[in-house]
This record gives sequence, C-alpha cells and structure tokens, in this order.
Amino acid sequence: MSLTYMATPVLDRELKKGSAELMILSLLEYRPRHGYEIGQLIELRSRGAVRFNVASLYPLLYRLEKRNWIRGRWIEKSGQRRRRYYRLTSAGKKMLAKQRHGWAEFVAAVKLITATQHA
Repeated sequence: MSLTYMATPVLDRELKKGSAELMILSLLEYRPRHGYEIGQLIELRSRGAVRFNVASLYPLLYRLEKRNWIRGRWIEKSGQRRRRYYRLTSAGKKMLAKQRHGWAEFVAAVKLITATQHA
C-alpha cells in the first residue's frame, strides 16, 4: 500500500497502519468481497492516493481473520478461478464502530489544530 501524496515514508507507514484496518472493515460492512476487489476499491475510492500491494494486503486480511474480525470462505464461480471472499463478523462490526469513532475524534482534533484563525 502506498499513499502517493504524503511527504515522508515514515509518516506514510504510520498513517497506513492506523487506517488500513478501518478501510478494509468498512468495505466489508455490507457485503463479502475478495482481496483483489478490496484493493481495487481502496484505490478507486481514494482516487489513486491509497494503493495496496499484494504483499501487504493479504497478510493484513489474514491478521484480521485471525482476530476474528472477518471470516474468509473459498468460492468457485463458473468460468472464474477460486477466490477467498471475506465478510465482517459480529466482532468485526463492533471493532469497525470503535475504529470509526476513534477516527472521527482524531480528524476533529486535527481540524481544531490546523484550522485557520481569523483575526
């Protein structure tokens, strides 16, 4: 995953760690998706600013599955190769709500700090 607009690789890495789980859980909120689709949606919805590479996306999906926040299931469709579809678990829904709340608080705090002040 890369954030193309960030100034430093260190900041890049920290922002990715803090937001990657939230992005993935959010995309699984309403329906199951396979890993490639998740990566494509993140890139599409961020207008190319955020990209996952395979080497970072799949280990993250496996970690989320190990935490029982998502559950994967292999599905084979006619004319397509077998894919692992992930869905949000009830524990994942709770974590998504918690992460959204935390993210909203963080964004509000940053706005307070960075807002321009009028004389």
